[in-house]
Amino acid sequence: MMNNTWKSQCKYPAGTVIIGKWNRHRYEIVRMLGSGANGVVYLAESSFGLTAIKISIDSVSIISEVNVLKALEKVQGSSLGPSLYDVDDWENGKRRIHFYVMEYIKGKELLHFVREKGISWAGIMMIQLLDVLEGLHQKGWVFGDLKPENLIVEGPTPKIRCIDVGGTTMRGRAIKEFTEFFDRGYWGLGSRKAEPSYDLFSTAMMMINLHYPKRFVKSGNSVKQLTIIIQGNKELLKFDTILMKALLGKYDSAKEMKKELLIILSAGERSKQQRTTRYAPKPKKKKMRAFLETVSILLITMILYTLYIYGYIL
Repeated sequence: MMNNTWKSQCKYPAGTVIIGKWNRHRYEIVRMLGSGANGVVYLAESSFGLTAIKISIDSVSIISEVNVLKALEKVQGSSLGPSLYDVDDWENGKRRIHFYVMEYIKGKELLHFVREKGISWAGIMMIQLLDVLEGLHQKGWVFGDLKPENLIVEGPTPKIRCIDVGGTTMRGRAIKEFTEFFDRGYWGLGSRKAEPSYDLFSTAMMMINLHYPKRFVKSGNSVKQLTIIIQGNKELLKFDTILMKALLGKYDSAKEMKKELLIILSAGERSKQQRTTRYAPKPKKKKMRAFLETVSILLITMILYTLYIYGYIL
């Protein structure tokens, strides 16, 4: 949770104007978007248009998050994180506030999106997420605080985006931020070391959360509890093997998990097509054959009649 002192020092009303000390860009606060462990994010109007601006009195955390955003931009084909526009300081009276400005991502939180569009979208969104996680891991980072609240689905062509990179940690270090339900340490199924398997555990828990929107607490044996929960949902049961492998740290990479998830989704789509074909109305072959025979007889009759009229048939 954020330190209350930090939160009060970073709290500003709508209409507050922030002017960067070094780059001199001007930002006018519209409203608060959210707060985290080390800062507050506001919606602001600027020369860049509507932007999200994160402010904090902790320069180290700001620099760390800026480095993460830059790393995300280098992941080929990735736009998981918001684009970075500006990094600066703001002299506010006797205090210096540190901030960075990023793209304001419009869309719906992942849980709300799946609830509206249907649970079949859960697997598709996880495929997108795993694809980007693979690139992030290869760049030496682990996302850490993966949860639906940190993910937005934008655009007419649904695309998953991240709105908070505060928990992203360099591989090998201790995870900086986490949410218990998605943390393997809480479930007693691994350490909080920043490694790909940590993110894959969280991905599996997100898949469970999308099918069980009301999160539950740990009770007794974690493996037994999670197994019962997975097997208790018909849609989730399709991904039983993949989810358990991720929960138990059996995957070496997001790419490997994505590959197996694609196989399950493809098999499900083929099965759906086969069911559609099986129950589709079958053409009435007998009626069609009778129709063709009638047409043939009429044609032959017309030809013979024509030949008779012109004297070819006596």
